[in-house]
Amino acid sequence: MRLDHPAAPNSPHERPAAGHATAVAHPNIALIKYWGKRDDHLILPASDSLSMTLDVFSTTTTVRLAPEAAADQVTLNDTPAADEPYRRVTAFLDLVRERARRAERAVVDTRNTVPTGAGLASSASGFAALAVAATAAYGLRLDATELSRLARRGSGSASRSIFGGFALWHAGRGTGADADLSSYAEPLPVGDLDAALVIAIVDAGPKAVSSRVGMRRTVETSPLYRPWVESSRADLTEMRAALLRGDLEAVGEIAERNALGMHATMLAARPAVRYMAPATLAVLDSVLRLRQDGVAAYATMDAGPNVKVLCAGADADRVARTLRSVASRTYIARRGPGACLRTEDGR
Repeated sequence: MRLDHPAAPNSPHERPAAGHATAVAHPNIALIKYWGKRDDHLILPASDSLSMTLDVFSTTTTVRLAPEAAADQVTLNDTPAADEPYRRVTAFLDLVRERARRAERAVVDTRNTVPTGAGLASSASGFAALAVAATAAYGLRLDATELSRLARRGSGSASRSIFGGFALWHAGRGTGADADLSSYAEPLPVGDLDAALVIAIVDAGPKAVSSRVGMRRTVETSPLYRPWVESSRADLTEMRAALLRGDLEAVGEIAERNALGMHATMLAARPAVRYMAPATLAVLDSVLRLRQDGVAAYATMDAGPNVKVLCAGADADRVARTLRSVASRTYIARRGPGACLRTEDGR
């Protein structure tokens, strides 16, 4: 049996000097979905979730302290951040400053290789990288669990991108400080599983309805939401067992039904939240035909029109070729690493 272990993002032997740090993180795709919060301020989810960190679409973030600056400066892919993206980053930096008992403003430079806001988990890699870089720059030494808990405050799914491979995000118990301490991700043991995710891009543009808005509307108005949460808890138990025994087909079946159930809750919201596009349905039909042809391929989708298809690594090229007839682009991803610091020489 092979076990996936987290990286050690804050190893004291690899950390750059305080005041300046660069970190790299990768997105993760949830196989048991996170959809809905019970606490918007602390970003506490309604239920546990489980994901696979990818080896594509990395985010690289540099944080440099600027003691003379009157305000934080934030750039995203060489463009100054404004409005909500700027507010989210500076609010996160405030959390780090409070913990470090420091007041210096910071210059943040983030470079994404994933389209932002298209349901491809850019916020997961973004806030995981920011958590690692900012804590190092401000001189904090946090272990992986503490980093996961902190990254959650920027974006819930970022708690899982602290770790490589498969990770479980605990929803936590209770409210307030106790719940904050008990909600974090941890790596999961996995059996001999040769897993790949083929990412089918049908629309890389920003979503018309943000995940936060769609999530809140679903929780508040969808009559299907609470039943889905209950079924998701059962899905998680089955998924963990399937991963441990290395049963890719069971993992895929559970992931697909969990994702389709999540989208059903959105469609039942009032008014409906619909992320699927006609091309999304064409990809789903192609996945079904692949299974009919004997290829173990299973779809999962987040808050966006793009589809991720779980399959064996040996089948990934065939799946990607099939999906190219209905998707604008395809990418093959496998298990990726956890978030880590980048040294000055680029390691």
